[in-house]
Amino acid sequence: MRRTSQDTKAAILAAARERFGTAGFQAATIRAIAADAGIDPSMVMRYFGSKDQLFAAVAEFDLRFPDFTAMDRAQVGRSLVSHFLDRWEGDDALVILLRSSATNTDAAQRMQQIFSAQLQPLVASLAPAAESAWRAGLIATQILGVAWCRFVLQLPPVVTMTRAEIVDSVGPTIQRYLGLPDS
Repeated sequence: MRRTSQDTKAAILAAARERFGTAGFQAATIRAIAADAGIDPSMVMRYFGSKDQLFAAVAEFDLRFPDFTAMDRAQVGRSLVSHFLDRWEGDDALVILLRSSATNTDAAQRMQQIFSAQLQPLVASLAPAAESAWRAGLIATQILGVAWCRFVLQLPPVVTMTRAEIVDSVGPTIQRYLGLPDS
């Protein structure tokens, strides 16, 4: 029986979830994922373009936000930047997703989902709910911009900055986007 393109894509995604989950990103291969899905490896590349893009399509990410509502409101911007740096530095998968989101629609949608499902509710808990969407959007521009320049482009001035310098430079902007008082 012939599979539809949607069935083939679903089989690849299911096989990739399983393979990445058991073997990890580095050890998982396109050939193994294709074999698990019962297709030729070229089909994986046709639908997803690369291993990074396939990973981005199946990966689930929890940004693991602490309770920012319990902290000093004047420190939330800096704390949020520090938290994001911890997440980017501690999880290569997020960097892979970020890199892939620039050229792959599935990866870009995954990144959008992560930020809308996790960042916007956080912002709504700190700022007026009616303003949370645009405030979260502006925060995402800063956070993703720093991550893109530091971890993907590896722009020397940003890479050589210390964490404290990034937190001190970007934190007040995030604070302003949240509409919270400055420290």
